Amino acid sequence: MSACQYKSGPYRSRRGMIFGVCRGLAEHLNVSVGWTRFFTVLGFILTGFWPVGAAYIIAALLMKPEPVLAFRSEEDAEFYGSYASSREMARRRLRRTFDSLDRRLQRLESVVTDRSFDWDRRINEQ
Repeated sequence: MSACQYKSGPYRSRRGMIFGVCRGLAEHLNVSVGWTRFFTVLGFILTGFWPVGAAYIIAALLMKPEPVLAFRSEEDAEFYGSYASSREMARRRLRRTFDSLDRRLQRLESVVTDRSFDWDRRINEQ
């Protein structure tokens, strides 16, 4: 499976000129970036900047930024989608994962540092 298959919608491109909206839309729609920019500038000129300018800024605010690395799995895409749309939800997910790891490490430490753990015998066996 290609890494690009996991993209669920248009992203703001990190290689764009201004906010990456035109490049992101062009890549999502699989059209030329030049034509997308041409029609955007034409819209700016013909409408007197206000409607197209407002739509462009709103699109820049609403579109998720393009991931830095390509997704390797659907789980990566799901995590990025949750992070880009709700950082609090992603933070809670990471917190649960690290809390689980912390509990496992505490259990391991309690076994190893217990007085009944016979270090000398185990070291001398080897």
